[in-house]
Amino acid sequence: MSNAKYIFVTGGVTSSLGKGIIAASLAKLLQSRGYRTTIQKLDPYLNVDPGTLNPYEHGECYVTDDGAETDLDLGHYERFLNVPTSQANNVTTGRIYQSVIQKERRGEFLGKTVQVVPHITNEIKERIQILGKSGDYNIVITEIGGTVGDIESLPYIEAVRQMKWELGDENAITIHLTLVPYLAAAGELKTKPTQHSVKALMESGLKADVLVCRTEHELSDDIRRKLALFCNVKKEAVIQSIDASTIYDVPNLMLEEKLDQVVLKQLELPLNETPDLTAWNDFVNKYKNPKSTVTIGLVGKYVELQDSYKSILEAFIHAGAANEVKVKVKSIHSEYVTKTDLQGVDGILVAPGFGERGIEGKITAVQFARENNVPFLGICLGMQMAVIEYARNVLGLTEANSTEMNEATTHPVINLMEEQKTVVDKGGTMRLGAWKCELSEGSKAYETYGEAMIDERHRHRYEFNNAYKEQIEAAGMKATGVNPDTGLVEVVELPNHPWFVGVQYHPEYKSTVANPHPLFVNLVKAAVAKKAVMA
Repeated sequence: MSNAKYIFVTGGVTSSLGKGIIAASLAKLLQSRGYRTTIQKLDPYLNVDPGTLNPYEHGECYVTDDGAETDLDLGHYERFLNVPTSQANNVTTGRIYQSVIQKERRGEFLGKTVQVVPHITNEIKERIQILGKSGDYNIVITEIGGTVGDIESLPYIEAVRQMKWELGDENAITIHLTLVPYLAAAGELKTKPTQHSVKALMESGLKADVLVCRTEHELSDDIRRKLALFCNVKKEAVIQSIDASTIYDVPNLMLEEKLDQVVLKQLELPLNETPDLTAWNDFVNKYKNPKSTVTIGLVGKYVELQDSYKSILEAFIHAGAANEVKVKVKSIHSEYVTKTDLQGVDGILVAPGFGERGIEGKITAVQFARENNVPFLGICLGMQMAVIEYARNVLGLTEANSTEMNEATTHPVINLMEEQKTVVDKGGTMRLGAWKCELSEGSKAYETYGEAMIDERHRHRYEFNNAYKEQIEAAGMKATGVNPDTGLVEVVELPNHPWFVGVQYHPEYKSTVANPHPLFVNLVKAAVAKKAVMA
């Protein structure tokens, strides 16, 4: 067993209560008290990772430096803590069963009958403790997806029960997040759903040590006492989590509720210094008190579900605070976009994605930005659309396309990467994770980053076709960022445009509260400048 302490976050009553935000907020407070803290997510679905899931199903697929395709909650973890996550921070049931079955095929169980208990639960415990045994962290927070009572979550609950027994109460605790609903007809908050949720948890052999109650109204002292009594927790461990105007308020709300103090007391750890949230609150104040507003058109094909572009939306919040402006994001569906939809925006971001649907709308948006000097950022597929639009409308290669959309195109300015041509499986086989990129001095990209060599996270199969590089550059679009090892074009821009940059990578994954991504900061800055000129 490791020397790290473990905190398990479970949920009850209903999904979408915000386990990830509570976990990230608690981690932020513990981090600010000097504890090296990390968070991991256990997802109960049978997919090995969310890489093959439609964004409508599961929101965006987040990517780590080491190439893990993960749940979007890892984005919250990084944005709050400013610490990179890894493969070990996201575990799915699919990955657990895949590993156990591979071990069985290799004969590692010595002829034993392979069962959920102990083999699956042992595998889960091993995965939970990878981060704790690394020596990098004092505290590991583990968020368990789904809600208590879900059939698919039972092996995780059992694994946690075993770990708590093995480690002892002072080394592992459970935080249970539940809903305390308000019934307007009765005019009161009701505790019964929470009582039943805690009962279901206890029937699985797991006791809640801390109760975090999501609520629309303040919890009275009587309600806290009642919950403590009937849910078998100390009254000080009944924590109110009231609706907030922004997720970035939650660390302060949890500080007021003394969640961090309750947790550290139960883990028998010293409080250390008082949490220093000065930089955090400086960001929150700028975010909540902008001096002006700019509108950015977000052109994508999954705009109906906000979580599909979660990291992009959060990156705009960070960049807006850095510029002391409110960024109003106008969602524009790429399948139906017209130039009228783009009128009046101060900047345009063409979002990443896959497949043919909505492609022509993205090209329309790129053309509008280019011809009307609207600040523009294209990400991944958005960058590729910028290249296709330029090839069609400036070079006159009217049939220019990506072989992803048209394998028979006569001008494949975007082509399948060479190493992808023999790939058959879809899951986990793209170009993933952090790769280096060398920027050209004097370019907008170089000025944005302030250095020549950067590394950014990727998730793609198709690339800029270097056979067209000389022709495209001669016409005015410059390749200003290139992978130093492969020659892959990572950044394109238009030098004669106020701000027009396309990047093959995903800068949104690396934007945090402490370090807003410079590409987003400069896009917003350019949008502010454009609006000032037009005023």
